[in-house]
Amino acid sequence: MIHRYVFQRSRSMPGKRFLEERLTGATGYDRIAGYFDTSLFELAGEALEQVQGSIRIICNSDIRARDVEAAAAAAREQAQRLSFFKHDPEDLAKGGSDRIARLARLLSGQGTAKLEVRVLPDDVFGLIHGKAGVIRYADGRRTSFLGSANETFAGWALNYELVWEDDSDEACDWVQQEFDRLWSHPLAMPLSKAVVQEVERLSRRTEVRLEDWKKNPDAGGVAVESPVYREQFGLWPHQKYFVSQAWKAHQAHGARFVLADQVGLGKTVQLGMVAQLIALSSEKPVLALLPKTLMEQWQVELWDLLQVPSARWNGTAWVDEESHEYQPRGRDPILACPRKIGLISQGLIVHSPESLQCLLEREWSCVIVDEAHHARRRKLPAPDERGPAIRNPDTECNRLYAFLFKLASKTESMLLATATPVQLHPIEAWDLLYLLSQNNPHVLGDVGSFWLDPEKALPVVLGEAELPQEAAEIWPWLKNPFPPSWESPHAKRLRLDAHMSERTAVCGLSFHELRPAARTWASSLCSVFFDQHMPFVRNIIRRTRSYLESTINPATREPYLTLIGIELFGEDEPIPVTGYLANAYQEAEAFCLTLSQRIRAAGFLKTLLLRRIGSSIEAGRRTVAAMLAGSQAPLTEDDEANEPENNGQEVQTETLSALYPLTEKETEILQRCASLLEASEEDPKWQVILHYLRNKGWMQEGCILFSQYYDTAHWVAGLLSTAFPGQPIGLYAGADKSMLIHQGRELRKERTELKRMVKEHELSILVGTDAASEGLNLQTMGTLINIDLPWNPTKLEQRKGRIQRIGQKRESVKILNLRYKDSVEDRVHQVLAGRLQDIYRLFGQIPDVLEDVWIDIALGEVEKAKQELDRLPHRNPFDERYGRIDSVADWERCAEVVNRIEKIEVLKQGWS
Repeated sequence: MIHRYVFQRSRSMPGKRFLEERLTGATGYDRIAGYFDTSLFELAGEALEQVQGSIRIICNSDIRARDVEAAAAAAREQAQRLSFFKHDPEDLAKGGSDRIARLARLLSGQGTAKLEVRVLPDDVFGLIHGKAGVIRYADGRRTSFLGSANETFAGWALNYELVWEDDSDEACDWVQQEFDRLWSHPLAMPLSKAVVQEVERLSRRTEVRLEDWKKNPDAGGVAVESPVYREQFGLWPHQKYFVSQAWKAHQAHGARFVLADQVGLGKTVQLGMVAQLIALSSEKPVLALLPKTLMEQWQVELWDLLQVPSARWNGTAWVDEESHEYQPRGRDPILACPRKIGLISQGLIVHSPESLQCLLEREWSCVIVDEAHHARRRKLPAPDERGPAIRNPDTECNRLYAFLFKLASKTESMLLATATPVQLHPIEAWDLLYLLSQNNPHVLGDVGSFWLDPEKALPVVLGEAELPQEAAEIWPWLKNPFPPSWESPHAKRLRLDAHMSERTAVCGLSFHELRPAARTWASSLCSVFFDQHMPFVRNIIRRTRSYLESTINPATREPYLTLIGIELFGEDEPIPVTGYLANAYQEAEAFCLTLSQRIRAAGFLKTLLLRRIGSSIEAGRRTVAAMLAGSQAPLTEDDEANEPENNGQEVQTETLSALYPLTEKETEILQRCASLLEASEEDPKWQVILHYLRNKGWMQEGCILFSQYYDTAHWVAGLLSTAFPGQPIGLYAGADKSMLIHQGRELRKERTELKRMVKEHELSILVGTDAASEGLNLQTMGTLINIDLPWNPTKLEQRKGRIQRIGQKRESVKILNLRYKDSVEDRVHQVLAGRLQDIYRLFGQIPDVLEDVWIDIALGEVEKAKQELDRLPHRNPFDERYGRIDSVADWERCAEVVNRIEKIEVLKQGWS
């Protein structure tokens, strides 16, 4: 029999009554829900729990099919979690914990009814607007219904809905057939464990006042409901590990760490989470010293990912997370920060250190320094020397290091972030630890510590010195500084036995003064000291992408990090160069060799013309014209990335003035080169770029194109705009040169606007100089084209890190490297091809010293280049030791959460 119903808002709630009545005595319920949420269990929870069999619900989600098809279960879990829990946890819990607890019981199979939910991606059938259900009874009866009502509280009780019920076999069979078709679809996946776990957590959820949280400050109570968990992928195990280590250390004796994760592993969110925890627990403020180019990026990520308000100093005023500017006030306006967390540019330390002296006159709860490798000693030891300790930072180090050295004694905790803790010499890692050790003997120990002398410590770290074998001989290295109790049960027992608190950094007993039982514990510690408890391991935390992608997390039986592979193109296909361009390149080589015999300038200047012609014909033309015109313009490889403001060190910008006056021979060569470049027709690189974007579909996947030079980047962006007239083309550069090129018009754009357009999929092609190689998250893009290859290999890693980073949902990203055949880049590739991977594996990173190899080959000194390679270290002392993650806290189950409004109010308090 057919029945028709109109459900609408009323006191009698007919929709609720309909569902409860039909479910009475039911043994099964199959439902095509369209949309489903927890509010249903507020409406008809008891009736659902009384069903004597299975309840099966198939529903829509905005998960994409590619997420379901992903090989990693973790990726599928995360995709579902994001889809189901976009709502604020406070809103989800408003209906009361009873309905959430009921849902948790049903999902876990407790009671007579068992709820199964499957999720079908929207892009399989489109949005499921058809809603229908079949209810079965013990006596064999069935009834079916279909209509507009979703399986929600609003659908059954508040909205105007039409429902058509039919208990005929024909109708029931038809609805059952449609249900089975959706339920059995290959891409229909069970409700994830992450969603079930979150439902269970919400059933226990309670809010606590900040003062109560401080009595037992669990990081999960602050983290679990932050936007990075609700709208992103949460914190990965390696990120939680660092936050936990830093948070424990801060509470015990002050956190002093170098976070040296590889590019793309999410250092900012780790540091931001620690900054938030410390700021909430302390009356003192938090200071972050950042490169100028990362200031806005930091502020945006703090707010968008962690809902942490902050203020950045723009040079004249403070600007908060909502872009509100605060007028300067007081004698030292820089101290009038309107937020608990303040962001200041490192460039001020270089250009205006006197304006920051006031920062040294107050106490801090935490100081964070990003790109900390910019803080360095002025002169590195010779490659075969270990080098002495720093005695006077003001004279031996650059301004950034000297300033941080003084600041370290003014703060409880200090965190340094850098992807390259060792750029050229191992002593650079010791220098960073020595900086952290000021006013904190837990880093390198106290008086008498071997670790305070790099000439003793580094040979041990590098495996160059014979290691002690007996525990009694290792003990002096272990006891000063002594490990914290959380690092090992043996360390905890020894601290208790010797009555050492966590604030005590040094064990005052010799090995033979220990009790027999304590000597046993000490021997166990000594047996693994160099691999697990050495200060370099403890205080430098460095995880590589390859380790995280290949190591199984025992808790999930999945890798710690979802694998993002790299598909390389162009490695075996250098671009042939003929005709005028080939001849022009030969003239450029002749000019560089002639110039190198006359001037003593740095290799950068002597090889400048080859670098730029190797980038593009356009960059070569402009460079030759500038040289012939006697230009005195400042030159850097990139218009912003190499400025002293951003490096935090006293770098002298090279100019063409060192070239002049040109000799007659040099002028003749340049004139021939200029004529040949002008005669050259289309740059062969352009056709390759166009082929990959148009014919191989790279534009549809989203593509970032990189060049060292603005001339090349602007030239390519213009050609792309012409080739794809319907597509806006972004140009991301420094010095106010960023723009959007569309339909022949160049419109100036803020870089933040270009980043937003990429994130919102409004921009699928972005051309960038190396100003875009740091602090830019482009996970929505899947391809990258290196128009030229920077001679500093670290920049290649930074470029790749824009798309190969956490949040990238593709299983692999594609990278095309362009180089002219028989160019310097091609010759360097031939020399390095067989060795680059070995160097990377041994050194742990691509060393910057390889830039000298490029210069030597450019000037014809191939044997010298090979000798340069031979002197690189043959053992990487860090990766194996950093390649471990201890068990981490299960924040995802944390039910006691800090009140969000109170948290934000506290973080909005300014520096007093």
